[in-house]
Amino acid sequence: MSVAASGVSRRGVLKFGLGATVFLSTAGVTASLSGCSSTTAAPGFNVLRASDMPFLQAVIPVMIEGATAAVTVKNAVDATLHSLDSGLARLSPEMLKLTQQLFDVVAMAITRGPLTGIWGRWENADAEQIRHFLGRWQNSSLNLLRQGHSSLLQLVLMAWYGRAESWAACGYPGPPKI
Repeated sequence: MSVAASGVSRRGVLKFGLGATVFLSTAGVTASLSGCSSTTAAPGFNVLRASDMPFLQAVIPVMIEGATAAVTVKNAVDATLHSLDSGLARLSPEMLKLTQQLFDVVAMAITRGPLTGIWGRWENADAEQIRHFLGRWQNSSLNLLRQGHSSLLQLVLMAWYGRAESWAACGYPGPPKI
């Protein structure tokens, strides 16, 4: 279906895209400036904050489902969180700031509902709701949401598949012994 056939003008799409970009940027900055975005790491972590945990603990099991044959899902999530934390600790300060803004936007109640479709707390979201959120971002008409999905997917999958316990489920024998 073309934009013209749907009754939406190109100007309308551009206005919507610009408005959404401004909204997302403002929400991230607001979270940072209002104190919603703590810079203090959660206990046992170097970079990940307590405010990041509910989102990540809800999303990671869905993203790695079917790839945890050798370990329990809880152990896989814990291992992935620690690997993710280690990877984030190695990012440049600017990239870490952008990643934390992404986590802030999905954690804040005012932005979480409209942007993710998860209107309640992440702890109460079921796997189907999270799959819907991930699909919504992956297929969004807004480049910013597609980039958010891509970043999240890459961060989580690199954190999980970088761990030896993930290799059996995908048939990888591990690096050669030297």
